Amino acid sequence: MMTGKYTSIDDQKVPGSVPAVPDAVRFSESNLRTFPPSGVQGKISGGSHPPRDADDTFSKPASGSDPENESQQSGWFRAFTVNAYKPYFDVDTSDVMERIKDSLFPFRGTFNEKTASNPDLYGPFWICTTLIFVAASIGTFVTYIAHKLQKKEWDYDINLVTWSAGLFYGYVTVVPLVLYVILKYFSAPSGLAQLFCLYGYSLFVFIPALCLSIVPLEIFRWVIAGVAGFMSASFVALNLRAHIMSAGERWFLIVAGIFLLQLALSVVLKLYLFTVTV
Repeated sequence: MMTGKYTSIDDQKVPGSVPAVPDAVRFSESNLRTFPPSGVQGKISGGSHPPRDADDTFSKPASGSDPENESQQSGWFRAFTVNAYKPYFDVDTSDVMERIKDSLFPFRGTFNEKTASNPDLYGPFWICTTLIFVAASIGTFVTYIAHKLQKKEWDYDINLVTWSAGLFYGYVTVVPLVLYVILKYFSAPSGLAQLFCLYGYSLFVFIPALCLSIVPLEIFRWVIAGVAGFMSASFVALNLRAHIMSAGERWFLIVAGIFLLQLALSVVLKLYLFTVTV
């Protein structure tokens, strides 16, 4: 019977086995927990800071620049951005229709009160654009029919479109600007956007008036132009009267001038658009 010494497997070198790691070999816990190590020196010394030689040209203000001047320039150039005019187009269809209805009832005089907190430029822009299209198309159609009835040659007048665009866009822009300066001079300033809104909606009544000018009766066309002009003038004058009364004793002259200017617009429309010459 054979006897021998038993040896532990740890004392034998088994081929392909990994030798045991001595207990003395240990990784630095500080290097495992933080990266990069706090002791590292160089361009990335500090995990949350940029390199020391980084180009910070765009992060620092330019030499000689004034922060107050930059803020003023940004405020001035803001007038040329789209965001500056977004609040004046923040209306829906119901708002525009309600304001159009108010313009057709000029004697209420409540339009300025309803639109004081939210004057819009959306309605005035499309009212003027529609007026240009209607004036050009109706004027062309009426002239064409008149020439055909008398068996005369007819030529399209392209100047009718450009003249209408200059008249309506120019009127709804220049007149409120001039009135804004006048009211400011008499210490009764009004919002410029509010004046644009008021004058824009005051022109809506001329759209149905232009459509009715198809009737080939000169007296009827004068009546239509007169009624439309009176309604538009009353709408503007009555809505501005309460505000302009604070300008002093001359408030009546200002209101009368506003009223007569709207009437003059209706006369110009009658002479140029409502009158057909063959």
